[in-house]
Amino acid sequence: MRKDLSIVLDEARRNGARVPVASLVDQFYAAVQACGGNRWDTSSLIKLLRD
Repeated sequence: MRKDLSIVLDEARRNGARVPVASLVDQFYAAVQACGGNRWDTSSLIKLLRD
């Protein structure tokens, strides 16, 4: 997911587009990775937000 989000965020920067939700989701996935969840799926975001 972060690879795909990186592509989106890079393209948004080039085009001057604002994508605050994509940026926020990328930060959430960064937090998941920091917890050792590199291979966790999308449901890891729910766990992150509940804890």
